[in-house]
Amino acid sequence: MTEQLRPALPFPYQPQRNAIKDELMKLTDFKVLTFDVVGTLIDFEQGVLASVRRLGGPAARDLSDEQIFEPYMRGRARFPGRSSHEMANVYLSLAKELGLPDDAQSAAAFQRDVLEWPAFADSVEALKRLRKHFRLVAMTNADRVALSSYAHTLGDPFDDSVCCDETGVAKPDPQFFAYNRGRQAAFGYKFREILHTAQSQYHDIGVATQLGYATCWIERRQGQKGFGATPVPERITTPTFCFPTLAALADAVEAELALA
Repeated sequence: MTEQLRPALPFPYQPQRNAIKDELMKLTDFKVLTFDVVGTLIDFEQGVLASVRRLGGPAARDLSDEQIFEPYMRGRARFPGRSSHEMANVYLSLAKELGLPDDAQSAAAFQRDVLEWPAFADSVEALKRLRKHFRLVAMTNADRVALSSYAHTLGDPFDDSVCCDETGVAKPDPQFFAYNRGRQAAFGYKFREILHTAQSQYHDIGVATQLGYATCWIERRQGQKGFGATPVPERITTPTFCFPTLAALADAVEAELALA
């Protein structure tokens, strides 16, 4: 895959205007923050790299990140099922492509590692800060077993969660977002009060914007080439808000509140 340069947005980023009020949107206009989890809060790329290089031994030592990510994504596309089960098969697919140990023991170890992927350095503290002001909702392609592990890693910050077990589909399927919209409405929250927050242009920002969600792009790979272990989107969608880190989002919220 040819590497693509990511067109970074300027910081501080100027948010879009409210189409109804003709004024700049504020983060504090929202009551619910919905979050992609894997890739936005959980650093799955570092988790994948660490596991493959440990399990692959000398044969994996000189592989670049891109050389690992490409067969990983192909394997995940071949085995798109529940992440608490199918990642062993993803590893076997990857290992066969790269000539790494492809025994059952290594595959099982990779599967266990998936449930222990680390949080980004700023995730836990930023979520604590944001939870003081918003309802936090996980919206993840991970299954319920995997989400339970990630929520624990993140300090159990979520007031609610939606995962593939409930929706029966995975993002970027619009039905995933429709399910969440209906669920939050059942709790009394209006659609305009929801801000969807995510790293992936492919899985989240593009489709959520098309469906009318306000969006916040956490550009985890700002300044890096390519899209890592995330599929390349057809185009870069301009979000409602954009920040390089989750901590920067929390800072911006607190700055707005200080001026209120």
